[in-house]
Amino acid sequence: MWTSLTGPHARFAERHGQVLRYPEDVAPFLAIPDDADERVWQDIAELAGPGAVVPVDGAALLPPGWERVGKLAGVQLVDAGVSAAVDPEAIRLGPADVPEMLELVDRTQPGPFRSRTIELGTYLGIRRDGALVAMAGERLHPPGWTEISAVCTDPAYRGQGLATRLVRGVAAGIRARSETPLLHTVATNTPAIRLYQSLGFVLRRRTEFATVRVPPDHGSAVA
Repeated sequence: MWTSLTGPHARFAERHGQVLRYPEDVAPFLAIPDDADERVWQDIAELAGPGAVVPVDGAALLPPGWERVGKLAGVQLVDAGVSAAVDPEAIRLGPADVPEMLELVDRTQPGPFRSRTIELGTYLGIRRDGALVAMAGERLHPPGWTEISAVCTDPAYRGQGLATRLVRGVAAGIRARSETPLLHTVATNTPAIRLYQSLGFVLRRRTEFATVRVPPDHGSAVA
């Protein structure tokens, strides 16, 4: 997230002290540098606001008053020979499609997707009888890499290979820019991991997704 917000996605970056974040209607992600000092918690609190829930490094040692809200083990997978290919049925989604995209996300829960997330990169979709039934797109963008995200299919249309086709289509666009596709998912989502591995992605590292709550009175809590 840090290299995205200081690189290709710098135009989205909101900064306070040592902390960067995406606008809330773009993505719920916050980033801190590797060399951050103890004042970073004050910066997070002042940027996010009292009582806000924010993502942090899962291994972070929290100051007094901060509450760990959730923690999930995750995996990062990278392209190691994906059969990327443009899909003739896939269409590029735009601002007019956002209401349907949000509805599809609500039905399928692929992960965070906001009203302006589409601005982060290219999103492709497949329609059947006029309705959006599957999509996938680009999210985080460290230099030289692009994350494939929001991969989802309406339950009524699963088992037809639509997600596979869209992942390959998004990967083709990333490859065309001479960048490398990568993916994140929770470690317990074994069906998705098997799908991505079958497409040519390999495990790069294990990670941890964690969220914490800023104390209601952050001034005294992080002093």
